[in-house]
Amino acid sequence: MQEKLDDLSQSDPMLGKFIEIIGPLELKKQNDLYLSLVKSIIGQQLSVKAAATIFSRFVVLTNSLVSPEIVLMLSDEALRGIGISYQKIRYIKDLSQKVLEKEIELETLNALSNDEVISTLTKVKGIGTWTAEMFLIFSLGREDVLSLADVGLQRGVKWLYNADDGKKALIEKGEHWSPYRSLASLYLWEAVNLGFVMKYKSFNEYHFINH
Repeated sequence: MQEKLDDLSQSDPMLGKFIEIIGPLELKKQNDLYLSLVKSIIGQQLSVKAAATIFSRFVVLTNSLVSPEIVLMLSDEALRGIGISYQKIRYIKDLSQKVLEKEIELETLNALSNDEVISTLTKVKGIGTWTAEMFLIFSLGREDVLSLADVGLQRGVKWLYNADDGKKALIEKGEHWSPYRSLASLYLWEAVNLGFVMKYKSFNEYHFINH
């Protein structure tokens, strides 16, 4: 991993300075891809804390046996009772149905390209490109994904480079980060998560005050 971070730092020295401050971050793969997708759907447009609370209630509701069969047996009312919206219930059941009917074969996703994974997953109601990109990064551990529409990444890149347009900056800087764009993304999210983006106007300001 250090070798990859060194490569990133070399191709983008500004990012390299920030990597040095934060230290090594790495991607992890998830074993249960179905559970991972359900978790993604539950978490859409919710804070991390709210999503975690509802997801843990969901696991309890299934007696820790989260599978398409079990989920399809649960009533909409039971799922609504733990805080999942009716819209998301439809999405989760659509996913479960497609997995059961082998319309989506989760065990084959690792062998597909990023674009193929996105086009497979977006067949499910409620799974758009952003959710599929997060799945590529956080479930399949793909190292070269850049989610241009992600608000956190746009905020992070504007802060790090003192840029006006987050999406434009992501496109421009992303060229230097390939083939480790997911790893670069982890650091942009970290700038937001650690509160740097709120506390300091830019990375230059942070660096000036703290060094």
